Amino acid sequence: MADSNKKRLEFYGGMGMSLIPLFMFVIFCIAFFVVFKVFEMEALAMGGVVALIIGSLLSKDWIRYWESVVSGMSSNVMNTLALILLVVGIFAKLMSRGGVAEGFVWLGDTLGLKGGAFVVFTFIATALISTATGTSIGTLFSGFPILYPSGILLGAHPLYLAGAILSGAIFGDNIAPISDTTIASAVTQSYKNKDGVADIGGVVTTRMKYALIAGLFACVLYFVLGGAGAADVAGREILEQYINPKGLIMLLPVAVLLVVAVIKRDIFVAITWGILSGTVIGLVTGIIGTSDIISVQDGALTGFLIDGVNNMLGTVVYLYGVAGIMGVLTESGMMDKTIETLLNSKLAATDAGAELIISFGVMFTSICLGAANGPAIIVFGPIADKIGQAKNLHPYRRANLMDGTTASLPVLIPFTSAFIFIVVACIGGLMGDYPFIHQINPLHIAYATFHSIGLFIVFMYSIYSGWGRDYEGPNGERIPAKEYKASMTKSA
Repeated sequence: MADSNKKRLEFYGGMGMSLIPLFMFVIFCIAFFVVFKVFEMEALAMGGVVALIIGSLLSKDWIRYWESVVSGMSSNVMNTLALILLVVGIFAKLMSRGGVAEGFVWLGDTLGLKGGAFVVFTFIATALISTATGTSIGTLFSGFPILYPSGILLGAHPLYLAGAILSGAIFGDNIAPISDTTIASAVTQSYKNKDGVADIGGVVTTRMKYALIAGLFACVLYFVLGGAGAADVAGREILEQYINPKGLIMLLPVAVLLVVAVIKRDIFVAITWGILSGTVIGLVTGIIGTSDIISVQDGALTGFLIDGVNNMLGTVVYLYGVAGIMGVLTESGMMDKTIETLLNSKLAATDAGAELIISFGVMFTSICLGAANGPAIIVFGPIADKIGQAKNLHPYRRANLMDGTTASLPVLIPFTSAFIFIVVACIGGLMGDYPFIHQINPLHIAYATFHSIGLFIVFMYSIYSGWGRDYEGPNGERIPAKEYKASMTKSA
C-alpha cells in the first residue's frame, strides 16, 4: 500500500477519477472479446497502454502519474510473473510441437470409445493437453478440429462434446503449473509472517482436491448424457488424420515438471527441467528435430524457443499495462480505500464472509473483463491479499479461491465469456467442412460446461463448511482450521 504520509496522486474531479484507466481497460476488453470477437493478447496490451494514456490526461501531475505507472510495473510480483510467463511459453510450444493432442486421439481410437464414453475421454484428454500446455484458449483451438467432428460421427452428443472440450480446457488452465492464472494467483498472494509469495508447487498441490471433485462430477454427467446414437464409420477417417501414438511420450516432460515443482517449490527450476527433459526426449524419439528447436527459414527465426517467447509477449505487455493501472490506483489512495471499505463491511466480520468477498470480487472483475481470468486475478489479487492477511488465511487458500472461482461462473456467462465465444467460433469454422455440424446456442453451451459448474458448487461448499480452509502459522506454515481455532481458544 502507499505510504500514508506521502502526498497522494491527485486527479481533476477527485480520487474516483483514478478509476478511469481501469474502466477504459474494461471497455477495451468487452469491445475486443464480446463485440468484435478478437481474442488476441496484443489487442489487450494495446488497450492497457491506451487506457493509461487517457488516464494521464485527468491527472493534476503528469510526471507523478507516469512515475506511479512505472512503480506499478516495476514491482517484484510483476517482474517475476513476466519472467515466468516467458519461460513457460517455451515449454508450452515444445509440448505443442510434440503432438500431445494427436497422442490422445490415438489412445481414444485404440480403446474403441464411442458416445458418452468418447465425451468423457474428450474431457480427460483436453484436460491433460491444457495441463501440459498451460493454455485453455490454445487447447480449444487445437481440440475442436480434431475431437469435435470425430466425436459426433462416433456417436457423441454435439452439445455435451462441446461442453467437454471447454471443461477440459478450463480444468488444465486451473491446475497447470505453467498456466498464467495459476502463476498470477500464486505470486499475488504474499505471506504475512515471513517474506515471499505463495509457491506454485504448493498452490497446485492444495488445489487438486477441488479440481478433481469437480472433474469427477463432470465425468459422470458426460458419460450419462453424452451419447447421441449410433456411431458413423466416417468418424474413423477423420481420426486417422490425427493419430500419432508418439505424442503420448511427451507427457513424460510434463510429469518431470510437476514432480520438480512439488519437490523444489520453484517454478523456474521446474520449467528448466521440463524444457531440458522434453527436448532430449523429443530428439531421442524423433518426435522433434533440431530445426524444431531453432532454425532460420527465409530470413526469419523459427522453432519452439522463439515461438514460445513471441507467443507470450502480448500477454506480458498487457499484464504490465494492468500493473501500471494498479500503480495509479495505489498512489491515488483508491486501492487503500477499497480494501478498507471491504474490510470494514459486515460480511468481512467472519472468515467465511472474507472468503466470499475474495471469491465474488474476483469473479465480478473477471466478468467485467470478458472472463479474462489472468488479468482479473492481477487486478483483484492485491485486494484479496490484504483481506486474506487480515483473517490470517494462508496464501495457498487465497490463491485457490481466486483461480477456482474465476474458472467457474465467469466462464459460463454466454453474453460476456470469451470462452463461450471461442467455442462458438470454433464450431462455426468447422461447419463449412462438415455438413453434419450445426451451430449451438451459446446459452446451452454454458449449461453443458459441467466442470465449471462443479467448481462453483465445490468452492461454495468449501467456503460454507470451511473444508480446505488453512491458516498461516508463525513461520508461514499451513494450519488446518480445526487446529487453528483450537490454538486461538487455548491462547485466549
